[in-house]
Amino acid sequence: MQAMLLAAGFGTRLKPYTDIRPKPLFPVLNRPLLLWHLERLRQTGFARVLVNAHHLAGQIERAVAGLPGVQLQVEPEILGTGGSLREALPRLAAEPLLVLNGDVYHELDLAALWTQHQQSTHAVTMALHDLPRFNTVQVRGRTVSGFGRAAGALAFTGIQVVNPEIIARIPAARFFHIIDLYRQMAPLGCIGYARVDGVFWQDMGTPADYLDLHRRLLGPGAWRIAETALVAGSARLAGFGCIGERAVIAPGATLSDCVVWDGASIPQGCYRQRILTGDPRLDSQTQGAIQP
Repeated sequence: MQAMLLAAGFGTRLKPYTDIRPKPLFPVLNRPLLLWHLERLRQTGFARVLVNAHHLAGQIERAVAGLPGVQLQVEPEILGTGGSLREALPRLAAEPLLVLNGDVYHELDLAALWTQHQQSTHAVTMALHDLPRFNTVQVRGRTVSGFGRAAGALAFTGIQVVNPEIIARIPAARFFHIIDLYRQMAPLGCIGYARVDGVFWQDMGTPADYLDLHRRLLGPGAWRIAETALVAGSARLAGFGCIGERAVIAPGATLSDCVVWDGASIPQGCYRQRILTGDPRLDSQTQGAIQP
């Protein structure tokens, strides 16, 4: 089985944090999200995984270097969700491709999605759920019928299985949104979907979303502290949060609902609902920027 992780985007809504780290490498419970994805794919049986990169591509390259079965596709120009798949076509086997957005945390049963696609006659199977904030995929029966806000519409999780002949229809060597192709295909009834309501899924589109993901994963009053982190005895931890590897929390510091990145050094002070990167300029710039 083969898969592709889309990790090339700019993460515009997460600026200025994405100025120093690509969104798929944001730590989730002190581990880069990209590595969470790759581990789950390996455990599920996806022996071949292609990761694309553009924004801060060198960091993605270092993160996947030496991982068995993982190939990197560096794109000098941003190609979009469709253009990246078309660029990957020569590297793909003649079998369906599982495609995942590298900036979404989820606990979907990927093997079940793959099996459903294999057992169907559809050229594409999209994983959909009911999430009003993102409900723009229209369905009729067991197929996708269109795109746009409408009664009964569902939300695309960013996870899908695509046949290679569909990827071959994408224009080569230019930016292209895969949804633009799906708009043409939907009236033909060749896009199926899997309903995955109730499965843990969280977009990391904004700083508030990123913190909310940790709140949901950790629960109230819970902290995950890396073994190599140094937290002063007089530091106070409230709410929820994570402290990454080799991070240093100074005496007298108070943290509440915070995620402290690896290697960060946090001076004395009070920090609430913050992403703390360890970059003094950035951390000062974003003080108070994340709202409840």
